[in-house]
Amino acid sequence: MADKKKASADITGVTKIADGIYSMWIKEKEMASHAKAGQFVSLYCRDGSRLLPRPISICGIDRENGILRLVYRVVGTGTKEFSLLNPGDKIEVMGPLGNGFTPEGSEILVIGGGIGIPPMLELARELSKDGTRKVQIVLGYRDILFLKEEFEPYGAVYISTEDGSAGTKGNVIDAIKENGLCADMIYACGPTPMLRGIRDYAVEHGITAQISMEERMACGIGACLACVCQSADQDPHTHVNNKRICKDGPVFYATEVTL
Repeated sequence: MADKKKASADITGVTKIADGIYSMWIKEKEMASHAKAGQFVSLYCRDGSRLLPRPISICGIDRENGILRLVYRVVGTGTKEFSLLNPGDKIEVMGPLGNGFTPEGSEILVIGGGIGIPPMLELARELSKDGTRKVQIVLGYRDILFLKEEFEPYGAVYISTEDGSAGTKGNVIDAIKENGLCADMIYACGPTPMLRGIRDYAVEHGITAQISMEERMACGIGACLACVCQSADQDPHTHVNNKRICKDGPVFYATEVTL
């Protein structure tokens, strides 16, 4: 599916799973057959005044039934519109977009923070599938927990909350230290300050890390350059230290980009 095209997908379910957090299932067999953990899709609003699509990470992949699961936070008019859709409705979608995570290592830390938690669920499932890896999952919340129980079949789950209402008080690095977790590979998605801390922790401990960057996007296919981040290496064609998060990412090795 090298040439990404829009398709009309069937919505099979929309559920509120926490305050302001919704889970949507869309049926589009070709997209589901090609999707990888760490990729995203772009959803288009029905309202013609909102031209730009909304990028949403893939939370779950059911290839057998051709269904993708998307979990998102309502933050504006577009995501509000999506939350009001019903089974049987159709939605215009493009994808799967970007790259995904590359399986590596034998002792794994899967880390998600905030709305960066959903894309880590499919990854945790895939990494734990053959039973050859030790998968440890660290989830960071501000306060309200969501998806925690769904991670539990795939590895030991540790959590942090900013207010200390559950798990370790603090951030995901605090939870790693408090629980004495070790790894030879880290996968992470979340806000930039969290990813910066994980990159520094990984470098300090000699651990390879792949991070999925959250960023506002416009086109989602690398044409508009609205989601450029600074890279450690110079692009051989443009001769600038830039990477497009939507096209070159959203997954990078932590040392590839400047956070």
